[in-house]
Amino acid sequence: MTAPHFHFVPVIGHEVHVAEWGDRQKPALLMLHGLARTGRDFDEAAAALSRDFHVLCPDMIGRGRSSWARDPEVEYSVEHYAQIATGLLDHFQIDRAAWFGTSLGGMIGMHVASSPEARRVSALVVNDISPELPEAAVQRILSYVGSLPAFDSFAKGEAWLRKTYAPFGPAADAYWQRMARTSLRRRGDGRLTLHYDPRITVQFTASAHELSTWDRWSRTRTPTHLLRGAQSDLLQPEAAQRMTQSGPRPDMTEFPGCGHAPSMSNPQDISLLRRVLVELLGQSAPS
Repeated sequence: MTAPHFHFVPVIGHEVHVAEWGDRQKPALLMLHGLARTGRDFDEAAAALSRDFHVLCPDMIGRGRSSWARDPEVEYSVEHYAQIATGLLDHFQIDRAAWFGTSLGGMIGMHVASSPEARRVSALVVNDISPELPEAAVQRILSYVGSLPAFDSFAKGEAWLRKTYAPFGPAADAYWQRMARTSLRRRGDGRLTLHYDPRITVQFTASAHELSTWDRWSRTRTPTHLLRGAQSDLLQPEAAQRMTQSGPRPDMTEFPGCGHAPSMSNPQDISLLRRVLVELLGQSAPS
């Protein structure tokens, strides 16, 4: 696997940890993770895509090795995350990038693509999220994100991750082992827990207005592709169909055997993502 370079980037008062893959002379690709995940979720995809792209995979604040919020109500919000994302592009002197976002990462991408900063997004791949979040699915996520578990061993932590994130779909053992290595941290008592600030769930109050944003979607014009886990409870079939018939009118790819959200870690899925990105960039208007 191609090795990344790691950076701690100062952005609007935060310290954001970024895994950087590939040659800076290639087209830029920003990959944004889900609610309680980290940028290392994309190790497999970023390593493969770095042959064609300059890939940035940040840990959003409150996750992984990035700093935690001082004011969670303000800083753990989609709007603030969007400012961090564009600030990272500024730091790396990137004017425009293709954006790939899983779940929360997709919400951030959709926010920027419908904002005055939309020109920063040359192409957008939205992974299993819509402008409308079903309450039952939100409550399911909150049931495991809102309180940090503790594990006596790495093996128990890995087993918890495999069970909790089984909806990510079929993945190699090496994927789950790598996920455990990059998702777990030691507590002060020596036990293991997950690598995020449990206060990140405040997003669902701080960004309550971002949980239904069809108006923003309707004015999005960025070339877009939609990915959906066939058994997803967060991107319902009706919402997915509405997305494909409004706004940027994206094509959609469904992944059998996946819920929320496809991991995009398998070679065939990464190859599909590469093809989608190349196609979208071919549709993108010059800056």
